[in-house]
Amino acid sequence: MNRFIVRSVMQNHLSNGRSISNGHVCSSAIVGRSLELSGQHNVVMLVRFEWRRMMSSTPASVEKVSSGREEKMENSVTEETKGKDSSALSYWGISRPKITRADGTDWPWNCFMRRYGSRAMMLETVAAVPGMVGGMLLHLKSLRKFQQSGGWIKALLEEAENERMHLMTMVELVKPKWYERLLVLTVQGVFFNAFFVLYMLSPKLAHRIVGYLEEEAIHSYTEYLKDIESGAIENVAAPAIAIDYWRLPKDARLKEVITVIRADEAHHRDVNHFASDIHFAGKELKDAPAPLGYH
Repeated sequence: MNRFIVRSVMQNHLSNGRSISNGHVCSSAIVGRSLELSGQHNVVMLVRFEWRRMMSSTPASVEKVSSGREEKMENSVTEETKGKDSSALSYWGISRPKITRADGTDWPWNCFMRRYGSRAMMLETVAAVPGMVGGMLLHLKSLRKFQQSGGWIKALLEEAENERMHLMTMVELVKPKWYERLLVLTVQGVFFNAFFVLYMLSPKLAHRIVGYLEEEAIHSYTEYLKDIESGAIENVAAPAIAIDYWRLPKDARLKEVITVIRADEAHHRDVNHFASDIHFAGKELKDAPAPLGYH
């Protein structure tokens, strides 16, 4: 726009026939240039001002929304921490679903949550496989090489039999449903083949994994005993199969059954870690005597 004004002034002087000296031309050019620079400077300052204002401030609607969100978050936190009846949230912040019966009582989860009987049944389904697989492979190896096993065949087969009796006892206590039995069949079929291949490749790793599984079983039975002692689980009479196998008193209760089962699991843990240590030392199981006479 400044250039248009300067150009019009110059044309006006030329059309009127006036003589323009060099001084007048220079002064007019300087005036026009100064106007042009001043206009550009004003525009730049205006743009900078508008940009700073946009960056340093937020719209009122955004401020209202952010403040509203903060208030909602504070209210939700206070509501969650108010009473003991507030629902526990998972790691992802999702409330645990609550299923109730027709009369309003809580519906117990099957094989999950705090049903230690179902959990123990699933553990025993898996724990009864390694002893049979290890004893079978050692038995075949002894037949092929015409050598003794150092008592490890008997020790591992006794472990498998003991775990089987744990399972039979849990079945009497839990009374599994048809879908639980189907799950047991699936887990057993998958785990047997996987453990068979693992034992063929690395007996050291196989025994170590079994030792860790037994530690998990010990933890589960310890929690089971805590619930029995606190009254959360009824201390019912011991099943007849458990009384006959462990030679318990006729008036034995569930607490005594879980106690002897946990002791068996501790023994199996030590045996399998010991077997893994033998392989780790570069020896075979027959080079060390098996811990017999426990069962």
